[in-house]
Amino acid sequence: MAFVLICFPLLMAALAAVVSSNRVRPWLLPATALVHVATTIAVLVQGTGVSTGVAWLVLDPPGRIVLLQVSVLFLLCSFYAVGYLRYRRDQTNRVFCACLLAFLGVISLVTWSHHLGLMWVAIEASTLVTAPLIYFNRTQRSIEATWKYLLVGSVGIALALLGTFFLAYASLHAGLDSTLTLESLLEHAPRLSKPWLHAAFVLLLVGYGTKMGLAPMHTWKPDAYGEAPGVVGAMLAGGVTSSAFLALLRVYQVCHAAGDDAYTSRLLLFIGLFSMAVAGVFMVGQRDFKRMLAYSSVEHMGILAVGLGIGGPALFGTMLHVLTNGLTKGVLFLSAGNIHRDYGSKSTDHVRGAMQRLPLSGTLFLAGFLAITGSPPFGPFISEFAILNGAFDEGRFVTAGLFLFFLLVVFIGMGATVLHVVQGRAPTDIHRTDYRDGFLTGAPIVVSMMLVLMLGLYIPPPLSALLGDAVRFLENQP
Repeated sequence: MAFVLICFPLLMAALAAVVSSNRVRPWLLPATALVHVATTIAVLVQGTGVSTGVAWLVLDPPGRIVLLQVSVLFLLCSFYAVGYLRYRRDQTNRVFCACLLAFLGVISLVTWSHHLGLMWVAIEASTLVTAPLIYFNRTQRSIEATWKYLLVGSVGIALALLGTFFLAYASLHAGLDSTLTLESLLEHAPRLSKPWLHAAFVLLLVGYGTKMGLAPMHTWKPDAYGEAPGVVGAMLAGGVTSSAFLALLRVYQVCHAAGDDAYTSRLLLFIGLFSMAVAGVFMVGQRDFKRMLAYSSVEHMGILAVGLGIGGPALFGTMLHVLTNGLTKGVLFLSAGNIHRDYGSKSTDHVRGAMQRLPLSGTLFLAGFLAITGSPPFGPFISEFAILNGAFDEGRFVTAGLFLFFLLVVFIGMGATVLHVVQGRAPTDIHRTDYRDGFLTGAPIVVSMMLVLMLGLYIPPPLSALLGDAVRFLENQP
């Protein structure tokens, strides 16, 4: 199963690179996505700890959650991409389709990796295959965003590699065999050298935090998300960030097994709350609604870090937030992409009355805003409320207060921009493009919104069991 999930998208990427038809090539995306989702469901039905017989490739409970989230999001984005590319017949989509398919393969590899070195390689590969996607529009600002993404991401991933070496040396310094397999690290965690383990955690937090977009390592996000097509922004916000968070979960689990919860908790809470604060500050008065979504991603990566820093009772909400955030980002980025295409602008100076001009996309953009800011009855409300409850259960009242305050700041700042975009009368002095909401560019957003709503009203028992398995696994419980 692992080889299907990892290798099949890579083979389809190679096929996309040789197919000559610009009309046929995009349909390879949903074809691959359907196979990937079906295989993912088959793997999840098998139960926990799915192994390939190779120690480096094991699908553990946290990996199952990220795999499910990325697979479903990619399926929705793949159908949207077919509709989107019909409006981009001005240029070839060969590189776009090949890189998007390769992205699915390398992210699948991240979810299966139980060797921290292999996981690092997979995350670095995700950077390389997504860079051409950011440059798809071939403008001066998109090439600038691409280089910024590569440079900042390269620094972060280099620090993560150094942290990985430090983690291996932590076992070597303690007189153990040097290893980077997760099972061996967890088994010998109490005997690891504390100074080297602490240094490794800091470097890995900064390194993978850069890929997540935690502040102050988030500087690539506003440019990359702002200039990339909406479908690419959705996969960056729901795929790249989730895989980087999974890498951070691996390191967190080793430190937890080593008894260093107090050390890791302080760092995670600080960087998580700081990210939420930075996002709130930059959202206030934000006039570019796609850059606004980038800062929303910074905020929600901060929420994940806060949930992980609280630990214990907040872990269920943290893992649920991986799902709810990823799906809601799909709603926001895809609907924002439709609005951008119709108006030819991302600025609130020119974009007004989207619900009048694009009733479907405008309404979904407003609903996505309500969902992502934690409004009931949507999924993010449940996951954020669970994290908040966890903070109170652990007696972290200051953390809970700051958490609520930053959520309020983000709601006010983001709301001002979103309401300006969707309300009012559409300007008459702006040229109307040929874009109209269609089935392929509208239905995937509707389905994603329905899933977000469902997770706010009802969590299916199999999914609840999956989340519970992930919590027990992170706490090193049987």
